[in-house]
Amino acid sequence: MNSLVLMVVGLAMVLAGYFLYSKFLASRIYKLDENFRTPSHEMRDGVDYVPTNKFVLWGHHFTSVAGAAPIVGPAVAVIWGWLPAFLWVTLGTVFFAGMHDLGALWASVRNRGRSMGMISGRYIGARGRALFLVVIYLVLLMVVAAFATVIKNLLISTPSAVIPVWGAIIVALIIGQMIYRWNMNLLLTTVIGVVALYSLILVGDRFPVELPDPILGMSPATFWILALFAYAGIASLLPVWVLLQPRDYINGVQLFIGLGILYLSVLFAAPTVVAPAINENLPADTPSLVPLLFVTIACGAISGFHGIVASGTSSKQLDKETDARFVGYFGAVGEGLLALGAIIATTAGFRTLADWESVYSAFNEGGVTAFVTGGAQIVNDGLGIPASLSATILATMAVLFAATTMDTGVRLQRFVVQEAGELMGMRIGKGVAMVVVLVVAVGLTFSAGGDGAGGLLIWPLFGTSNQLLASLTLSIVAVMLLRRKRNPLAALVPLVFVLSMSVYALIVQLGQFYAEQNWFLLGLDVVILVASAWVAVEAARAMNAARKGTFDPETDEPVPAGSVGSGASGARRSED
Repeated sequence: MNSLVLMVVGLAMVLAGYFLYSKFLASRIYKLDENFRTPSHEMRDGVDYVPTNKFVLWGHHFTSVAGAAPIVGPAVAVIWGWLPAFLWVTLGTVFFAGMHDLGALWASVRNRGRSMGMISGRYIGARGRALFLVVIYLVLLMVVAAFATVIKNLLISTPSAVIPVWGAIIVALIIGQMIYRWNMNLLLTTVIGVVALYSLILVGDRFPVELPDPILGMSPATFWILALFAYAGIASLLPVWVLLQPRDYINGVQLFIGLGILYLSVLFAAPTVVAPAINENLPADTPSLVPLLFVTIACGAISGFHGIVASGTSSKQLDKETDARFVGYFGAVGEGLLALGAIIATTAGFRTLADWESVYSAFNEGGVTAFVTGGAQIVNDGLGIPASLSATILATMAVLFAATTMDTGVRLQRFVVQEAGELMGMRIGKGVAMVVVLVVAVGLTFSAGGDGAGGLLIWPLFGTSNQLLASLTLSIVAVMLLRRKRNPLAALVPLVFVLSMSVYALIVQLGQFYAEQNWFLLGLDVVILVASAWVAVEAARAMNAARKGTFDPETDEPVPAGSVGSGASGARRSED
């Protein structure tokens, strides 16, 4: 199999999804209204609620949801062969991820920019809301702690990435001023930002930074983890336009350039896919393809974390409701393109099948390293860029995306803590909420020692809990559609499939944790399973009530039987 075939077919499928299916969703299912007054205008505060150019917001949304996951998931999952991963990424992006991300963004915009956890209280009740918030907090905790560990490992293993990773913060601060204070042309600003970022990559490749051991009385691992959490905490408190938004935007542009380099290299080198379509020579420790494929590849197919971002930060910055199609659905398309690139890099970036099998000698042996190694080989063959510089470009891309997800995750956790306080009748300030978030996350990360291994302690549950969260988000979207008397099948089909695979995977993991006598993860698995089942039951009841009840088709508010709601109260503003 020539990798060109995978690239062309994959690109055609994913882009057709945006130009055709997303247009159908926007006009017929979600009925996006250009005149609807979004929360960014109604609740504008210059900190979290900021009307934003859709291209800038797309960059923020895309890089926040991407992280390293659309690289890691496919790079691990190809151990079952390239065909299952390819089909799940392409079909999942078009019919699952795109409608999920667009739906979560639409649902939040129609509810004053509230998170899916808070929205659930309106549609499935107080009990469902409390349990929903628990699942959201656990998923965010897994992401923040694990990504701190992953970034630390990459900064140590790829010292050439240190300068561009930290220098990108300075670039982002300047970009934010150029856009919002100096009102500079966006295209010119983008060019300046990209040139600065790639200049840093060249400098980093020339001057790698390896920290001394010890540094300030700490190991390099401890130092990097504390530095990352300090940065994320500060970023979570700054107005979104100062750092988070411009950093994510310029990273989004940088990623598409990186993907362009990778895809152009495939075009010129046309490497052969050496991995089998279906791998029948699996290592002994490899779990079954069903259901594990569908929780191993989350970002790049469908991911509950996207719903948290869409309803946590992106909905507060959406300028026009019609921008949701580009920001939400095309954000998922960007992830699909990245996941497709990861599949090609990890299946065609090796000379022989034996070389590939030596890397994939055990489950979870692939990942970012296989992506960087394979991708660098393709870029070197296709464009003649030295392997060391190619590796620096790809490693920097992976670290920058993991970092943007981490800082967004901390900001979202702050929102969850504040929302939980609101439910308990307490007003928790931003600073206090941020401290609570960091204390828990840092405590978990260092719970297994100074190297941050604790950050991966609960990571084995991320795939299943993250996909369960996606199905719960879809259930809220389905209730909203049913209340508005719109066809819910676009939400119900992925909801049933993802929920089934996630519950199946959780049950499989229960047996695994029991056999390993890992009582902590076993208990946490049970908590997540029970909480999710409870919310699912509440959502099913709400869907049945929405199907039978009478609601205003515009605002989805209940109306007395026999009367017709005008929808005028909600047609031009965020709904209460």
